[in-house]
Amino acid sequence: MRDWQSQSHVRWYGKYHMVFVPKYRRRVIDGQLRRSIGRIIRELCQQPGVELVEGHAMPDHVHVCLSIPPQCSVANTVGMRKGTSAIRIHRACLGRERNCTGLPCWARGSCVSTVGLDAQVIRAYIRNQEQEEQRQEELQLKGL
Repeated sequence: MRDWQSQSHVRWYGKYHMVFVPKYRRRVIDGQLRRSIGRIIRELCQQPGVELVEGHAMPDHVHVCLSIPPQCSVANTVGMRKGTSAIRIHRACLGRERNCTGLPCWARGSCVSTVGLDAQVIRAYIRNQEQEEQRQEELQLKGL
């Protein structure tokens, strides 16, 4: 059974699968930066109303599954997570304390889809994304 959430006059089951991509889709998310991004996104999702269901960072993108209440705009939630995480990444990993608001971190767009009834499928997809990408790369190398 799905885990419905409720407030005084509302019950909802709103989960969203989001993908964030670094600027120019560079493969820069690895090692210490990967751990920092995970920690930063977990901290940002501890704010009231938003729950991090699943997340995984790949070298060139980040998958996140969030539960967002109906009174919060999905676009505002995504924009706030991307903007605040970019500033925190610049401060924590690149050593910049001031004037980080104009520096690029994430690409302008993002991919968001509703999860709906396929929550377990999406969570498994996010968990297994790295193995699937490695399998695809091995197939491409064998084909060359």
